[in-house]
Amino acid sequence: MPTPPKLALWIAGLSLISSPLLAHTGEDVGGLFAGLSHPIGGLDHVVAMIAVGLWGGILGRPALWMLPVAFPVMMAIAGAFGAAGVPLPGVETGIALSGIVLGAMVLFSVQVPVRVAMALVGVFAVFHGHAHGAELPASVNPMAYALGFVISTGLLHLCGIAVGSLGKWPVGRVLVRAAGAAIALAGGAFLVGFA
Repeated sequence: MPTPPKLALWIAGLSLISSPLLAHTGEDVGGLFAGLSHPIGGLDHVVAMIAVGLWGGILGRPALWMLPVAFPVMMAIAGAFGAAGVPLPGVETGIALSGIVLGAMVLFSVQVPVRVAMALVGVFAVFHGHAHGAELPASVNPMAYALGFVISTGLLHLCGIAVGSLGKWPVGRVLVRAAGAAIALAGGAFLVGFA
């Protein structure tokens, strides 16, 4: 089995070759495999999840593990509301803003108390989770699908943490900040696409 950093890089590589630009296409998906593949199928989700890991790495412990835990928990709760048909206005805008804001947090190495970072990450998790839940077809096992997208999200967070670990060195800090800039720009592109 590959080591965690190698596994994280492998998953990140797979996400770069995913075909649709956005994970929230409304396609008929279901089951564990669909839940696992859905988050890495769209760049909007991938960049936000990697940003959560990167920012956790910048903030250090305990944020390093608290942010990647808080996000999937809030995402799963919001996913249940989305699957139940509870409306949430501005979902795609919230998802796009997650890329912009979280990318900026990484780019500028923003230091905030852990509770503030968790609240911000939690708000964005609601939009991502609601989108996943709303796309859940009635004919599939919602628990298997939810388990899949939570696991996949966690692995994307690990990718961010792995890249963020490069920040221990001067060149690594430049790469991490560049990743933050790229994430913020991607979020801006998503936002323009929804306008």
